[in-house]
Amino acid sequence: MDLGTVLPFLGIFAVMYFFMIAPQMKRSKQEKKFAAELKRGDRVITKSGMHGKVVDLNDKDNSCVIETLAGKIKFDRSAISMEMSSKLNAPATTK
Repeated sequence: MDLGTVLPFLGIFAVMYFFMIAPQMKRSKQEKKFAAELKRGDRVITKSGMHGKVVDLNDKDNSCVIETLAGKIKFDRSAISMEMSSKLNAPATTK
């Protein structure tokens, strides 16, 4: 094989890795860290849009109980949105 025919494929793979695969792996690690660091009293939003406060955490089945206006509901920790919960808990900025 000629180096000229292999080089474009290696370039395409490198671009795909740095723009698609690496950021996705980084995001996955951040989401796992966020779910592991949840604690009682944290205000969260689920990926389906439900707002609530964490009242109980279960490490055996990786779930948590969230208290909402409708009552207490059990969710899997992966159902909690890292982005929306971070925005909810971010300090308000004044203009």
